[in-house]
Amino acid sequence: MKPPQHTERKPSRPTLWLITRGERLRYVVATVSSTISSVCTLGLPLVTMYALDVLDQRDFGYANSLLLAIAEYFGPNTPYASYLVVSAVFGVVIALLASAFQFGRDRLSAQASEGIARRLRKVLFDRIQRVKASFFDREEIGDLVQRCTSDVETVRRYMHSDVDALARALLILSVMFPVLWWRNPTLALYSVVLMPVVVLGGIYFFKSVSQLFKQTDEAEGKLTAVLQENLTGIRVVQAFAQESKEYERFENSNREFRDRYIRLNAFEAVYWGISDFVCMLQSAIVLIASGYLVMNETLTIGELALFTSLSGIVIWRVRQMIDVVEHTGKTLVSLRRINHILASEQEPVQPVPESASIRGEITFEDVSLTYDGNSKQLDNIDLSIRAGETIGLVGRPGSGKSTLIRALMRFYPIASGRILLDGIDIESIDVTWLRKQIGCVLQEPFLFSKTVRENLQFGNLAASEDEFNTATRLAAIHTTINEFSAKFNTKIGERGVNLSGGQRQRMALARALLTRAPILILDDVLSGVDTRTESAILRNLGDPERRVTTIIVAHRLTTIRQVERIVVMDQGRIVQVGPHEKLMYEPGPYRELCDIQNLLDETIQYETEVASHG
Repeated sequence: MKPPQHTERKPSRPTLWLITRGERLRYVVATVSSTISSVCTLGLPLVTMYALDVLDQRDFGYANSLLLAIAEYFGPNTPYASYLVVSAVFGVVIALLASAFQFGRDRLSAQASEGIARRLRKVLFDRIQRVKASFFDREEIGDLVQRCTSDVETVRRYMHSDVDALARALLILSVMFPVLWWRNPTLALYSVVLMPVVVLGGIYFFKSVSQLFKQTDEAEGKLTAVLQENLTGIRVVQAFAQESKEYERFENSNREFRDRYIRLNAFEAVYWGISDFVCMLQSAIVLIASGYLVMNETLTIGELALFTSLSGIVIWRVRQMIDVVEHTGKTLVSLRRINHILASEQEPVQPVPESASIRGEITFEDVSLTYDGNSKQLDNIDLSIRAGETIGLVGRPGSGKSTLIRALMRFYPIASGRILLDGIDIESIDVTWLRKQIGCVLQEPFLFSKTVRENLQFGNLAASEDEFNTATRLAAIHTTINEFSAKFNTKIGERGVNLSGGQRQRMALARALLTRAPILILDDVLSGVDTRTESAILRNLGDPERRVTTIIVAHRLTTIRQVERIVVMDQGRIVQVGPHEKLMYEPGPYRELCDIQNLLDETIQYETEVASHG
């Protein structure tokens, strides 16, 4: 196999700005539409002012020149009535225009926010698929689900409702205050006298609500994790009659989430209650001040209506800005949680070897591996496996057998040394391509909540019916599948709950065989089958016509007695290598394992005879 010719590069890290690509134009148009709607909203109080002043003063000197010209054109004989009708129609037209442009803003904003949320979920799912295995050692699955669902929804709501809200509020304020100042500077100042109180309160609220929301979001993540773990392990819970214990654990998480949420809502309720009072007090101040000016005949009825209307809009827009600030605080918390996934260390993007076919020769050269940076799970491993050779891997629990497999599949980075595949360092090979060369059945076989066929197709989507039959026969599961009412279309339930442990192992083995990979790894996958079925499977796998490099990790020695070499591990080291006939007579761990298993077999045989003959 020729080595790859390209240099390694790290996958690019997506950002929220990049994720908005393709939706930015919608936001621009939505903002323009919202701006036009806001300008139309500002026009209504002005039309009302001109109409009320003309009606009150019976003087067209208070009229708007454009409206007056239209009224004189359509109703010269009834000027006051015509002017009021034109003003009303003009007001309705303005309201319709405001509603139409607001509808356009809402629709475009909804489309853009949904598009961004969809893309963000896709990016997060892709990142999780490509993240290094060590990432999941530190994370709770339920919390990751929370980050990909609830936190994304928080961002979506913000993008839909609040992206342009702050700019829109600032625009309205920048237009309204000059209008108020133009009509009456003193009253304009009264219109914003309590605005500093609202702004300073909003700053305090932003700082406090962000922390409370973070605590609430984390509590919800813990609750989701407890629920997910309980549902996944429900059979174990029922088998050990631990329903009450699990209920207590769930209730504790549920109570914590409730308390956090109530605390957040109580804080929000107090703040919004106070801010509403301040806003209404501001409106009352304007109403009293403008009423006093009307009584002194320094303000017209129309101007009173204008000031009360616009000042109300001003103060409530300021309050809306604080609402946006609150949502910003929550969204920043969600973005930090989402960014934890986006910033996770990914599998590197590396070149695929020029030669697509490999023979399956594997070499470990002085390989060491550690999970925690202290103790070594693999310690200076040297091992060569010939192409097409079958070896057995045995040792006490925790001796490093599964770790050796994880190192070969690059689930964890090695601390020192190197692993060669057909003479090429696997660290320089694309990890996806590498794993496609290995048909692996892990120690705990995982099956999806789908049909038998769909689970098998996970190994090879293009597999034919003949290949299905061949793989299931080799794995000694073909007869069992045909006994199902729907055969290959039988649904096997969550994690294959409708199958026995041995059936799940054989299903996983058939799935691995369908990959037709040149390397096959079986990590203690025959522990759930009887010795007769085990022998049949080993005979099938040992067929000379399908020689592939095979590594069998086993605890039951009958599984590996016929392999060419047995590798014995202890405390992360290789301590013995050789065939069964040789190792069983040498002092060492393998002989001890043989003695223990022989004693166990004799005990089982004796108890079986006693039970049979009394």
